[in-house]
Amino acid sequence: MICSEEKPNILIVDDASVNIHVLAKLLGEDYSLKIAKNGLAALKIASMEKLDLILLDIMMPEMDGYEVCRQLKSDDIMKEIPVIFITAKTEDKSETQGLELGAVDYITKPFNPKIVKLRVKNQIQLKRQQDILSQMSFIDGLTQISNRRAFDEYLDREWKRAIRKKSSISMLLMDIDYFKNYNDNYGHIAGDDCLRKIACELLNIHRRPGDMFSRYGGEEFASILTDTDLDGAKHMASKMLTRISELKIPHEFSPVTDHVTISIGVANFHPDQGMTHDQLIQNADRLLYQAKDHGRNRMEYQETPC
Repeated sequence: MICSEEKPNILIVDDASVNIHVLAKLLGEDYSLKIAKNGLAALKIASMEKLDLILLDIMMPEMDGYEVCRQLKSDDIMKEIPVIFITAKTEDKSETQGLELGAVDYITKPFNPKIVKLRVKNQIQLKRQQDILSQMSFIDGLTQISNRRAFDEYLDREWKRAIRKKSSISMLLMDIDYFKNYNDNYGHIAGDDCLRKIACELLNIHRRPGDMFSRYGGEEFASILTDTDLDGAKHMASKMLTRISELKIPHEFSPVTDHVTISIGVANFHPDQGMTHDQLIQNADRLLYQAKDHGRNRMEYQETPC
């Protein structure tokens, strides 16, 4: 989900410090800015950070803006980031070339402050609207949280990002204990209401922009925690166990206790080239079943070595 309180992230790419200074002064109050002074640095940042817009100078040494844009648009992680070219060129041929490569607009130098702000604002708004429309197809109809399709796409993207950043990624797979007993005895309407309450409670725990919580299927939910080690993932799982227990949703047909509880499998990976995210899912699934075998209303965890 998009949090309206977060400042959009913009990457400014220009080899001239004076241009960077001017743009930073114009945009710094409303946006979170990142800076790159050459094409290679820009591609590295774009592959690792979640960006809403790139302001890209055309004329740069070694790798010009056209080549940077070409590489951005050929990459699965970076291709959706909108690009506005910054240029002193005004010829139609230059503009056509940039638009054919996938740029969404142009800003010419010397900068007109009002035009810069308006064009950036327009593209940020378009990006956010596109994100919302895209997410509508990734929402679970019952719980109104992300669905399995959203989970699969997000995990694939963040797994690749973790490989590039050489960072850790964690997955929590959770299941409502004895939910069949709940449905059989309280009815499916009550069961649906239980799922919605649990989904809402667990979603509210996920505060960081890089974390994702989704309905995985049936009474199962899943979390992806980016840049998170095993201790951080265990802490999150502990909070989940506590919060669901504190809801005190009656479940007199559970052999565990008199209210609804969950079991959680906590898997952590430091992914590398050649590894697939299926290994992370399989580990989380195996650990979830261990938690069930060991009494439920608990977590089981394991860190996979680098």
